[in-house]
Amino acid sequence: MTTTIPGSEGFVSRPPDLDALQRSLPSSVPVHTVTQEQIDNVDPLTYEVIRHRLWSVTDEMGEALKRMSGSPIVTDANDFDFAISDELGQEVQVGLYNTMLVGAVDLAIYWTLQNRASNPGITEGDMFLCNDPWVGGGLHQSDVIVYQPVFHDGKLFAWTSAICHEPDLGGSGLGSFDPAAKDVFSESLPTPPIKVVRDYELQRDVADAWVRRSRVPMLVGLDLRAKIGANSVGRNRLLAVIEQYGADTVKAVMKRMMADAETRLRTKLSDLPDGTWRATGYQDQANVGDRGVHKITVAMTKRDDHLVFDFTGTDPQTGVINCTYAGMRGGVMLALLPILAGDIPWSAGGLMRCFELISEEGTLNNATFPAAVSRGPIGPAWLTGNLIAECLAQMLDQHIELGKNVQASCCGTWDTTVVAGLDERPEQPVPFLSIMMEPMSGGYGARPVADGMDTGGLFCIPMGRIPDTEMTEFLYPLLTLWRREEPDSGGPGRHRGGVSASLAVTPYGTSLPMGLVFASAGKAVSQNGGLAGGLPGNTGLEILARDSGVTEMLAAGTIPGSLDELAGTQDLGACYAESYLAPGEVLYMHWQGGGGYGDPLRREPESVAIDVRNGKVTPAGAEAGYGVVVTDGDLDSARTETLRASVREERRQRSTVPPSQDAKLDLTHARRLDDNLVEVRIGDNRVVGCAHCGQLLGDSKSGKLALARFEGPSSVAGPQVTSDPAVYVDTEVVFRQQCCPGCWTAVYSGVVPADHPDHIAELAQLLPAVAQR
Repeated sequence: MTTTIPGSEGFVSRPPDLDALQRSLPSSVPVHTVTQEQIDNVDPLTYEVIRHRLWSVTDEMGEALKRMSGSPIVTDANDFDFAISDELGQEVQVGLYNTMLVGAVDLAIYWTLQNRASNPGITEGDMFLCNDPWVGGGLHQSDVIVYQPVFHDGKLFAWTSAICHEPDLGGSGLGSFDPAAKDVFSESLPTPPIKVVRDYELQRDVADAWVRRSRVPMLVGLDLRAKIGANSVGRNRLLAVIEQYGADTVKAVMKRMMADAETRLRTKLSDLPDGTWRATGYQDQANVGDRGVHKITVAMTKRDDHLVFDFTGTDPQTGVINCTYAGMRGGVMLALLPILAGDIPWSAGGLMRCFELISEEGTLNNATFPAAVSRGPIGPAWLTGNLIAECLAQMLDQHIELGKNVQASCCGTWDTTVVAGLDERPEQPVPFLSIMMEPMSGGYGARPVADGMDTGGLFCIPMGRIPDTEMTEFLYPLLTLWRREEPDSGGPGRHRGGVSASLAVTPYGTSLPMGLVFASAGKAVSQNGGLAGGLPGNTGLEILARDSGVTEMLAAGTIPGSLDELAGTQDLGACYAESYLAPGEVLYMHWQGGGGYGDPLRREPESVAIDVRNGKVTPAGAEAGYGVVVTDGDLDSARTETLRASVREERRQRSTVPPSQDAKLDLTHARRLDDNLVEVRIGDNRVVGCAHCGQLLGDSKSGKLALARFEGPSSVAGPQVTSDPAVYVDTEVVFRQQCCPGCWTAVYSGVVPADHPDHIAELAQLLPAVAQR
């Protein structure tokens, strides 16, 4: 017998060898499986009928969870997910809600089979609860999964699961976010899988111990029962399908669903160029008082029908900006599902066979116990997804059809704000806690064929929503002064990034200050980068207006419509901070829009004029970002032509120009690399040139693109940069732009640390990708 020491490898989950896992199970847990012949012999009609039945089972589980939960995180924002897995935990069908959770659900089941099968056992009528991010199921402790084995004729047939983000599970910080945490012991307690239901009955001792940790125990207790109910619905509906079609047939369909998803993704990968692409991103600040910038970097290699994501070189774990292996895997799925598998049924167990992860332990996105990880999903895991999306974009941009799936970063990150205090509106005042869910309405990234959706949502929650303002005011002592889209927040580009929005609230219905927690990123270094010369969207901004005079304005019948109308002082919120919000003060949040695609000087001027008329871009933003002059809503074509010429001349004068290459390429048979770059073959030599003017930029022998380069203050990027990086970090942050020295089209634009690696100039990311073609 071995004893597992808390914090050791015994509490770490990784995808196992499934054959070995099955052989290791005790005789007390017999499993149901089928042969390959049975899988192959399922007729197409039966396959489609059962596949859609399983899909409907997960949908019904989601509806059951939403109807029973009392938390706006679930009922309004849709920050939850669910799954049906096979007997060993491979995910057969997942929901369309928080897709990052897909990367963690199966890990918890694998761990449970490995560590709970003998003691306390896995039997019919059990349900397990887990919020240990090193085990899996969720990405941080606030993600709580309840999952159950489903037995048929005494054999373990499948698993169902339901998971959602809880508003608070204890710890020293409100909402279980402690921005000053040094390790996990300041956060919510990680709980490895524990039986919360035995013989179909809720274990009151476990349930009581569970809710006791929370500042809002009634909500957490209701969510616990909602997840149990959702699993009960899943079990009953799945057994009904088995009763109708037979266990072997249903299991054969489940296995075939995963195999089909794998085959379709591998086929798609086989049609894409081989090569290696790199991306690097940053978390600005790691916790309260930190002024550093912390790096995550990835090299994505595609060979034949397989992907490898190598995160070697990522910075060591630090502060609260860490995630476990489950978070890293969830970040990969955040990007892979919509970008590569948007037209493939999301049988995640099959899709995840198509890639592998390489990462050093003890790093930002593969943190070891006892690192603080409460910020994991919306910090390093989210950034991991952004970087994977950037690598996939570089690869897909070279494909005629799949290039339509390329997308710049969406909104960059989640700006977390938690408020808590005493609601004095009832006769008996009650404590309250709210995680502001409005940042759910982030701006989507632009694509090569379309602008990003304005306040379109979050990339990782396809069916996400923002709360109803009236419901927020009903539930909490807050008055919303405004909630609106903000112009100039979408990244400028040939296609514009989607704009984001802002929110202003003030206490209303309480005489006491509220506690306040900020946990965010993207205030100094952009998280929402553009592509192919497109600019990043806006940097995040939180402001606390003290002594604002809002109480007097409201008493006089005036509702302020901007920060300029408020009196007093305005304090900038750090990325990570604890503060307060008192009556008469205003909390202002401006979260992030999407990155742009392509050089904004190549956007149709009339499209910019339309944006100005629609309030998406200001006239000043049109001139600064796009070189377009719009007066009283009308396009001034002559002044626009003059302004754009002067902008190109300014780029020429301010840039460091590489040694001249006078050659102009014949673009007749050029092959697209992205919006600005093409490959041309000259004999056996393969060269890269500008798609617009034919300027020779580099060849396979030089190894680098000869691009003109400019670095200046981040404010030069445009009005979407809403604050000075020096307020937040000591690292030098610059606006870097690299252009074709022939026509001065922007090939790369970013707000990055001064030592950011020059990935765009690396020909290894372009030419080797087609060596086998």
